[in-house]
Amino acid sequence: MQQLFKLGQIVISSSIGLMLKDKDSELYGIDLTELLYRHQCGDDGDVCKEDRASNQFAIDQGTLRIFSVYKYKTVTVWVITEHDRSYTTVLLPEDY
Repeated sequence: MQQLFKLGQIVISSSIGLMLKDKDSELYGIDLTELLYRHQCGDDGDVCKEDRASNQFAIDQGTLRIFSVYKYKTVTVWVITEHDRSYTTVLLPEDY
């Protein structure tokens, strides 16, 4: 897949960091680089139709925020790249 935009600096919330290290967590052992790659290539996961269209518009314009959602059995992960592509944050919805 083709990378459609720059991610900038990558930041993860402390909740994500803890879950990645917790052997009892559903996120234990996942590869965040895979999620970031999917996000960067336009695979915005489990977003609604309207958000998918907004993401495509944001990629085309190059000046709007891009938002992806990846749902696991019990955990939802958000990946947000800021409008200026200065950084991308991986977080839980409750961290927002």
